[in-house]
Amino acid sequence: MNKRTRFIIILLLLGICFAFLWPSICWYAYTPKDQQNLALGSLEKIKDYSTVKAHEEIENLIKIARESLDSTLDPSYDYLVKAAQRNYNATAKMAKEFGNSFEIPSVMTVGAVLNSFTGFNPRAEMEKIIEGHYRDEILKAKRRYNNSVKLGLDLSGGMNIIVRADLDGALAAQKDSDKVVSVDQFKKDAMAQAIESLTGRIDKFGLTSPVIRQQGEDRIYIEIPGAADSESVNTLIMGKGILNFRLVDEAETVKFNNYYSRNPAATFTSDGKLADPSIIADDCEVMGLYEKDDYGLDERIAYIVVKKEVALDGKHVKSAQVTSDSTTNQPEVNFILDSEGAAIFADFTGAHVGERLAIVSDDKIKSAATIKTAINGGSVSLSGGFSTEEAFNIQKVLQTAWLEVPLEVESQQVVGASLGEQAIHQGINALLFGLAAVLIFMILFYKGAGINAVVAQILNIYIIFAFLSAFNLTLTLSSIAGLILTVGMSVDANVIIFERIKEELVLGKSRAVAVTAGFENAFWAIMDSNITTFIAAAFLSKLGTGSIQGFAVSLAIGVCSSVFTALIVSRLMFDFGTDVLHKNKMSISWRVK
Repeated sequence: MNKRTRFIIILLLLGICFAFLWPSICWYAYTPKDQQNLALGSLEKIKDYSTVKAHEEIENLIKIARESLDSTLDPSYDYLVKAAQRNYNATAKMAKEFGNSFEIPSVMTVGAVLNSFTGFNPRAEMEKIIEGHYRDEILKAKRRYNNSVKLGLDLSGGMNIIVRADLDGALAAQKDSDKVVSVDQFKKDAMAQAIESLTGRIDKFGLTSPVIRQQGEDRIYIEIPGAADSESVNTLIMGKGILNFRLVDEAETVKFNNYYSRNPAATFTSDGKLADPSIIADDCEVMGLYEKDDYGLDERIAYIVVKKEVALDGKHVKSAQVTSDSTTNQPEVNFILDSEGAAIFADFTGAHVGERLAIVSDDKIKSAATIKTAINGGSVSLSGGFSTEEAFNIQKVLQTAWLEVPLEVESQQVVGASLGEQAIHQGINALLFGLAAVLIFMILFYKGAGINAVVAQILNIYIIFAFLSAFNLTLTLSSIAGLILTVGMSVDANVIIFERIKEELVLGKSRAVAVTAGFENAFWAIMDSNITTFIAAAFLSKLGTGSIQGFAVSLAIGVCSSVFTALIVSRLMFDFGTDVLHKNKMSISWRVK
């Protein structure tokens, strides 16, 4: 490989590594701490923050306008000014189509910005734009975090939970059912449902970016960075997602909504219960009708009063699929009931034709469709102007409703944030002091050639962190230990090369010949030692778990990186001194001149 090729490869690799590292650099160096805290929060917290900020900004704009309509807004409102310009451009275009003229304000004053919003509810329009600005800003930071090197629980603090799913118990509960066609497929679906259910509950609780993944056949590993109340989390984990069908009480719904419109602040208590239960009938309860919002969260769009009595339990659903209505082409959800459920549903729907039936999941109404006719045979079709996404969401709810998987918290570990912060400082200090000691030794012992080792070591650390960022790996104390070990091991390749070059110089060979012979003679010695280390690290990462796996992964990446920097980067630096700087002698030892 010639020098130009090596130089191009190094430049390409450094550029790629920088692209991989950029999200981590932006997150840890340029993202303010308060924005980090928001980005690490749940989507519900981000939504609450954006909504509050939108209200505050509107009030601030109104205050500025009252003082002077001719004042200009500071740069923090540039996004709102751009929105106002778009509104004026749209108005001017419309006026032109009707043969009229419209003059766009040359200066975007406060008055001009406010006057650009001319819809039915100008305040709501502005609030939507402001909320979208803050939402996008935090979600952008959240995506940046997702693409960066993350800190493990031992560094950031938080909670580590292992949950066991009783798949045999779930299977035993279905032994008399014809739903279980394949035991393996049943267990696979049951685990997927348990993980999805846990993800929804924990995220809804407002915790910080939880990591939830399957571990082995029947374990679920959960990491919750930051502070979290263990008892509340356990309550969420042990809870069950229940799906059932309830009859909507239209008269009580109208009665409740009229009451709620007159008393919005006094209708519910702080825990979401009715302050005055007598406003609805004793055999009814109030539930929210939800749909997905811009954050991907369930957003309540209305209140509906349903009967407490369950018309049909979700365990009777055998399968569900999304189809299209042959006439309107609107999405429909079709599901099939078992024999017992079919009989129950036929009697119930025959008695309530023309009334609405609500699909309830986790105490949320996902859909409320009208019963058009008695439904016999156990084949049910739901239609109601669903979007395709809503239809598939209902399908997923129906498909997994019967998979009731008992969950048990097997182990739980809490790590304090202060301990994590202390561990970060200690780990970084160990890495920096170890690196500094190695580099000082190399310069003192190998003189000018030691500079090559210094550059190679710095690039080695740079490449390792780039790989950690590229694969979204988590940095833990064991990973830092692997990096520290890599610092000591990677310089070994430089030592072997330098000693070989010294041997050639002692024989009286020129600089160029000594460098070439030194690298050639050292090649297999370096490869042998690093290949064996890599094999050991590969087995540790495959067979080990937790801290052992983190140590092995960082060590394996470090081995590959150190071989590259020793054989490619260091060689290029020697050749640069020989061919470009035209050096004849080499500063590599106190004894060799």
